[in-house]
Amino acid sequence: MFGAHPDDCDIKSGGTAVKFARAGHKVKFVSVTNGNAGHQSMGGGILAKRRYAETQESMRRTGIAEYQVLDNDDGELLPTLEVRKQIIRAIREWKADIVIAPRPNDYHPDHRYTGVLIQDAAYMVVVPNVVADVEPLHNNPVFLYYNDNFQKPSPFRHDVVVAIDDVWQTKLEAFDAHESQFYEWLPWVDHLLQDVPKDKAARRKWLETWMNKSWSQPVSAEQRAVLEKRYGKDAAAKVVRAESFELCEYGRRPKLEDLWKMFPK
Repeated sequence: MFGAHPDDCDIKSGGTAVKFARAGHKVKFVSVTNGNAGHQSMGGGILAKRRYAETQESMRRTGIAEYQVLDNDDGELLPTLEVRKQIIRAIREWKADIVIAPRPNDYHPDHRYTGVLIQDAAYMVVVPNVVADVEPLHNNPVFLYYNDNFQKPSPFRHDVVVAIDDVWQTKLEAFDAHESQFYEWLPWVDHLLQDVPKDKAARRKWLETWMNKSWSQPVSAEQRAVLEKRYGKDAAAKVVRAESFELCEYGRRPKLEDLWKMFPK
């Protein structure tokens, strides 16, 4: 799972990642930038080191196998050949079966270009003479996108939907690990910094309330329809939180029923 910043994977697919890990699969998060610009009062190398430490704590809490942070500057990511090679290398070295990333239409340029970079790597991971120092993959992975609400040039399609109510608290623990983001930077951006408690226990309760109020969107009709097919109508009706993924046109394209079997319930 690729994100532009050291908390993006946690936000977009943290629940699904926990379920994959608990089912015995090896899950890796990759942040394409080092996050050295994502704060209101600190930055550069000090912030990058802090955010890396937060990724390792998130990894410990969620049970994923690895959380890699590439050393590209936050806010300055471009879809260059050099970064594409980093992506190809990461996918090959992990021997990935499934790769998930943002769509290349997003409010943040780092998110957009992460999507472009993954698309650019989607075929090249099987080409032997590209990044020839790492063995190419024999089979192209399945590439998917994280859920988003952007409508142009096309709205997101909910091909796979995973219910995450049973791992919601673990996902919140991952958020809690990213202290610089969920208790400092993001509240500052939303003009809520004055509301964040100083006490750790109170802060954690505040985080859950904030997430439930502002970040946890209700399950849409489109999501519910897919959930009914995967979980059954009665079980789907009880789902409050879910994560969705759209199959990319590049890479391996299994039938939907086969794709559903690849994802945890």
